[in-house]
Amino acid sequence: MKKTILSVLAASFCTALSAQTNITPEVLKQLEGSYTGTPTEKAVRNAISHVGIQQMAVNSENVGLKDKKFNVEVKNTGISNQKNSGRCWLFTGLNVLRGRAMKKLGNKNFFLSQVHLFFYDQLEKSNLFLQGIIDTRKQPIDSEMVRWLFRNPLSDGGTYTGVADLAMKYGVVPAEVMPETYVSNSTSEFCGHLKRKLREFGITLREKSEAGMSEKELQALKVEQLGTVYRMLVMAYGVPPTEFTWKPSADSAEGEEKTYTPQEFFKTYCIDEGEDLVKDYVMLMNDPSRPYNKVYEIDYDRHVYDGHNWLYVNLPIEELENIAIASLKDSCQMYFSCDVGKFLDRNVGILDLNNFDYESLLGTTFGMNKKQRIESFDSGSSHAMTLMAVDLDKDGKAKKWKVENSWGSDSGQNGYIIMTGEWFREYMFRVVVNRKYCPASVLETLKQKPVRLPAWDPMFSEED
Repeated sequence: MKKTILSVLAASFCTALSAQTNITPEVLKQLEGSYTGTPTEKAVRNAISHVGIQQMAVNSENVGLKDKKFNVEVKNTGISNQKNSGRCWLFTGLNVLRGRAMKKLGNKNFFLSQVHLFFYDQLEKSNLFLQGIIDTRKQPIDSEMVRWLFRNPLSDGGTYTGVADLAMKYGVVPAEVMPETYVSNSTSEFCGHLKRKLREFGITLREKSEAGMSEKELQALKVEQLGTVYRMLVMAYGVPPTEFTWKPSADSAEGEEKTYTPQEFFKTYCIDEGEDLVKDYVMLMNDPSRPYNKVYEIDYDRHVYDGHNWLYVNLPIEELENIAIASLKDSCQMYFSCDVGKFLDRNVGILDLNNFDYESLLGTTFGMNKKQRIESFDSGSSHAMTLMAVDLDKDGKAKKWKVENSWGSDSGQNGYIIMTGEWFREYMFRVVVNRKYCPASVLETLKQKPVRLPAWDPMFSEED
C-alpha cells in the first residue's frame, strides 16, 4: 500500500515537472497564440520566404555614409583576393608588408606571394601537430589535449603571430616568383586530405610509442612523415624557391635585376634594419568578458613549433582606438580583425549598426552587449583585414574607419570596407601595432606574467 502511494506521488511529481520542462500540448497551444496571422504578419512572412531576411531587413531610413573622406589615411594601391580559402590572416599580414615594400620600391603595382608563405605554414603546422602527438604520447587518447590535437591537426586559418614567425624564418617573395595555384585559391579539399594523413601519422606515432619506440626514434619517424607532407604540399602549391632573380616593374624607382634569397628580399624591402616582427609588435585586444590591463597567452596557439604563442594585452576600447589612431597618423597601417559578418552591407561595403532593422522585421529585440555576445558565443573575431584610415571629429574621436580587404576589387568599395565608429566599438577585437605607439602604461602591462588560456578557448579561433 505504502509503495503504491509513493508510486502515485512520484507519477504526479513527474507530470508536474513535465508540464514545466517539456513542450506539452497545453504549452504548444499557448505558443501558437504568439502568431496571430494579421495581414501585416502574413505580408512579412511571404516576403521573407521569397527574398530572405537580410534583404527584407535593409533599413531604408538609414541615410548611410554620404561622406567617404578620411582625414588620416595611409595610401595604398591594388587589392588582393583570397578567393575560396581561409587565408585572410596571411593576406592581411602580407598586405601590410607589401605596403612598406611599395614605398621602398616606388612601385604602384606590387604584390607578395601568399602561396609561398602558406606552403611553409602548412609544413610548420604539420610539424607542430606531429610534435604535439609525441609530446603527449603518455597521455590517454581521450585526454582533452590529445583530443584537441586530433580534432585540429591543421587548418588554413591563422593569426598575426603566424605571419610574423613565418616571414622572419622563411622570408617573402614577389607574387610572380611563386604564383597562386588552383588548390591554393580553394584550399578546403586538399586540407582535408592532408588532415587525414596527419591523423594517420599521429596514430602511428602513438602506437610506436606504446610498442616501446624511444623518443629519438619517434623524432626520426616524424621527419620521415614530414617528407610525405612536403611532397604533398609541392604537388598542391609548387616548389618554394630558395633563390630567385627578380626585376621590378618599369614604374619602379629601382629597375636593376638582382638575385635574392627570400630572406634577403624580406630584409631589403619589407622591414627596417634590425626590426623584428615579433618583438617590436604587440597585439591589442578588446574583450570586455575578461579583465582589462592584463596580458593573456593562448597555449599552443601558434603556427611554428619553435615560434610564439598568441600573446595580447586586453584594453578598453577607448585606449585601443587611441593607439590605432596614433599608428595611422604616423602612416603605419595595421593588422586588424573583427566580426565582419555582423551588419555588413556587401553591396556597398559598409559596416554600420543601422544597415539592417532586424528588430522591426522579426518583431523582437536583440539586446545583448559586447560582453554578453562573447560569453554566449554570439560574436567573436572571424576575419582579418588591413586597417588603413580613420576620419576624426573636431575632438579627435573616430567617426569612421577604412580597411583594405582581401575579397577582390569587385567587393565592397572597390575592395575596401568602411566601418562606422559605433560598429568598430561593438565588433572589432584585435589590432597589431608597433610598440612605439603604445603608452608607457601598456608597455608596463606587457611585463606581467601572462594568464595562460587553453588552446580550445572559444574566443580565440583562427581567422579566415
